[in-house]
Amino acid sequence: MCGRFALTASPDQTAAILGLAELEAFPARYNIAPTQPVLMALAGPPRAPGSNLPDRQAMLVRWGLIPTWVKDTKEFPLLFNARSEGVLQKASFKTAMRHRRALVPASGFYECQQSGSAKGQPYWIQPRRGGVIAFAGLIETYAEPGGSEMDTGAILTTRANAGTAHIHDRVPVVIEERDFARWLDCRTQEPRDVLDLLKPAEPDFFEAIPVSDLVNKVANTGPEIQERGMVGPHPDRVRRQKPGADENQMTLF
Repeated sequence: MCGRFALTASPDQTAAILGLAELEAFPARYNIAPTQPVLMALAGPPRAPGSNLPDRQAMLVRWGLIPTWVKDTKEFPLLFNARSEGVLQKASFKTAMRHRRALVPASGFYECQQSGSAKGQPYWIQPRRGGVIAFAGLIETYAEPGGSEMDTGAILTTRANAGTAHIHDRVPVVIEERDFARWLDCRTQEPRDVLDLLKPAEPDFFEAIPVSDLVNKVANTGPEIQERGMVGPHPDRVRRQKPGADENQMTLF
């Protein structure tokens, strides 16, 4: 799963990778969490004949997809991830998969490795080559009961590759730049036509760097959360643990 990620590239770098005309200025974000606004890119309206403008557009969406048929959002779970293996069958995602596929620019993501009774060890997982990558995303516009609309989205996940499986069994789907157009093309590419893109990255695509548990708190938003560090056991917490409590529960996600 992916419950935290970062986008630290400049707006110009991000726009260039996604094939956008331009992006408004935004700061580096080191600890993006569910329910926060995230940048996504999707196919724009058809271009006029002879136009050389990009055919993609950027959107800010709430990270946590809400299907159009939901009546009470308070009773509905937070869908910030979508398992790619069942995305065509799940009622929550199949409409967005057909009509609103998107790219989510990122510099990398965080994952937490659990080990016995020790506190989970967070990792900052980034592409070895550096730069901006794009996760596969879905967008759904939810009409609230009062009449206002809210754009919401989720990140597609797949099974982990050999390079990250020792940390967690799920990772975000990375869409390669050569496949951007096909993934975003919801006019001529049916969902079944792009299922082949929902696969793990090559085993050596990512590098995983152990970091401290600063990333656990949404309030921590500076670059220090990506500095190398290790999280050790906390004996005091174990002694105070209530009977039946699960110390292996993930604190990150």
